[in-house]
Amino acid sequence: MHKKIISLLAAPALAMSLATPAQAALTPALEKKFANCTALNLVYSGGVAKTKTTVNKGGKTKVTPTVNLKVYNENKSKDRDGDGIACER
Repeated sequence: MHKKIISLLAAPALAMSLATPAQAALTPALEKKFANCTALNLVYSGGVAKTKTTVNKGGKTKVTPTVNLKVYNENKSKDRDGDGIACER
């Protein structure tokens, strides 16, 4: 009986450790500095905006950027036009 209880308690932890590669890739990227826009766009397909009211200077984007100030600050150098959106597409 004791072994069954332990195995039932361990099952959720094991399931969480078996996350898909895509899920695992998103978790550490929360505040990550990316090497370039190609790498950033693999995780944040529309780029990263610093606020929800940030407006793209280059016109309409194809994909809505993710709003995340921490990620934007880590990748500010990739905001070439200075509009508050890094790696917009």
